[in-house]
Amino acid sequence: MKNVQKNKIKDIFLNYGVILILYFVVQLFLKSGSVSSLMKGLLVPLCIYSILAISLNLVVGISGELSLGHAGFMCVGAFFSASCSMLLKGSSLPPMLIFFIALCIGAISAGFFGFLIGIPVLRLKGDYLAIVTLAFGEIIKNIINALYFGVDKNGWHFSLKDGTAVALGEGGKWIIKGAQGITGTPKYSNFTVGIILLLLSILFIQHFIHSRTGRAVMAIRDNRIAAESIALPASKLKLLCFTISAAIAGIAGVLYAHNLSSLQALPKNFGYNQSIMILVFVVLGGIGNMRGSILAAVVLTLLPELLRSLNDYRMLIYAVVLIVMMLFTSAPGFIAFRENILHRLFRKEVNA
Repeated sequence: MKNVQKNKIKDIFLNYGVILILYFVVQLFLKSGSVSSLMKGLLVPLCIYSILAISLNLVVGISGELSLGHAGFMCVGAFFSASCSMLLKGSSLPPMLIFFIALCIGAISAGFFGFLIGIPVLRLKGDYLAIVTLAFGEIIKNIINALYFGVDKNGWHFSLKDGTAVALGEGGKWIIKGAQGITGTPKYSNFTVGIILLLLSILFIQHFIHSRTGRAVMAIRDNRIAAESIALPASKLKLLCFTISAAIAGIAGVLYAHNLSSLQALPKNFGYNQSIMILVFVVLGGIGNMRGSILAAVVLTLLPELLRSLNDYRMLIYAVVLIVMMLFTSAPGFIAFRENILHRLFRKEVNA
């Protein structure tokens, strides 16, 4: 029982304590004015990519499936939530209530699309699953680029042809205008909101992993035949895990959409490379390791910006860091060294 209690204390400290400590340290630097404008602009993206990394790790690490559609789910959450905020903009509702409604809309819509896509897709395995989820992300991006959505006193108007196909009445306004996307989205996102959403996402994912359902999902991942032999519904549990992961990716999309005044479905934001980058966070941080995913997301997001002054050696240093992180999170010798350091650290704290 003592060892179990120690492990719980260690997990709580590493999962929440470190993030909260870093948050307060950053707040102190912000108040002192010693943070550059570039670093201020990266604070919310750090939270966004961390949420995306742990949400994908839920599928890749816990469920054991390879998905490349997370940029698509992020896109769904971003545009649904931004559309909701634009529709409620100018109403008598408090800004935080509008953001909360948009957050719920973004998470539910992304989870719904994850559920719909997961029903046929999770029948596939390996590379086939990755290809289909990647195709979903590209389809979503292209549909939004072709979508015209406006609202007037007569209701909502949609078109996939062009803007001239929608005749808005007097006082009407565009919400989504094709490739121009959404303009004028309220900027409700900030570093504090990002940290809160990150902590809530970690809390929910950790609770799911340690629940009876989460253990069943991991049992299916390790040996599907044995799990099904004891009547575990493998397809339903994998679909549940996939849906939850998509919903959390939608939350990251909500945070992303409300951090910009103009939202467009560009390839660099919601395209193939974005999905690959999220997968890189998961692999480098350690498959199934939520803390590692967050660390990888933070390091790989900050590193390109910090190395801008070293243009000639920027990509070389970036590649070396990738290799070192891969060894640190995957090589048996590095893992044993890391665990030994943590064991000694917490043993000293308990003895003290």
